[in-house]
Amino acid sequence: MASIFSRIVAREIPCHKVAESEHYLAFLDINPRAQGHTLVIPKKEVDYIFDLDAETYNGLWAFARRVGAALEKAVPCKRVGIAVIGLEVPHTHIHLIPINRVGDINFERPPMQFSQEEFASIAAKAAAAFE
Repeated sequence: MASIFSRIVAREIPCHKVAESEHYLAFLDINPRAQGHTLVIPKKEVDYIFDLDAETYNGLWAFARRVGAALEKAVPCKRVGIAVIGLEVPHTHIHLIPINRVGDINFERPPMQFSQEEFASIAAKAAAAFE
């Protein structure tokens, strides 16, 4: 069975897209820990990040770097924090989270709530800043 992320890649499930290339996709997390919390995935479904082939692994991080730079321009923050947990969805993904302090990247606290309009606005700002 395809992961929820593979279904997003296949356009079966909508997302608030931030950036896309031939091999990678970045979209807003629907359970964000901060405004602009973005997931960066390879379009190829591989469960564990260290099981990616070297080319896909390196390309994923290069793509994430560009998405992170766009987030810094679109969302007021001191930094964009990075987390790779890999337990919630069996599809490799990098969390990019705009942060101002260490506690902003805490996955044990409840997610923030945004309206669909707020998600769309955030995604549009980040997409416009993506280079």
